[in-house]
Amino acid sequence: MATKKVKRRLRIRQGIRQRVSGTSEKPRLSVFKSNKGIYAQVIDDEKGHTLAAASSKEIKDSGVNIETAKEVGKKIAEKASSNGVKQVVFDRGGYIYHGRIKALADGAREGGLNF
Repeated sequence: MATKKVKRRLRIRQGIRQRVSGTSEKPRLSVFKSNKGIYAQVIDDEKGHTLAAASSKEIKDSGVNIETAKEVGKKIAEKASSNGVKQVVFDRGGYIYHGRIKALADGAREGGLNF
């Protein structure tokens, strides 16, 4: 069952990546979650550069919950705005827009990113 879930998420992720691409004016906010953490990057796909990155490891040592995900969203928004990024394209990475992913997006919006 686990391999079915992983393959399904990767197939969905590939479809998203065909439609979503970051530019220098509007970079891509990419999200990855695991059982132990949640990670976010602001990426310029044209140049292939990561403009800002944040993770739950910076906030808290162990575990991740909705509150931690929201803090990661605020942290990535703060780092992105310090690099002059206000608008992004959200790449949920094949995950359902629910729970920790939604909390990270809400935190990024509260931090000042528009998407």
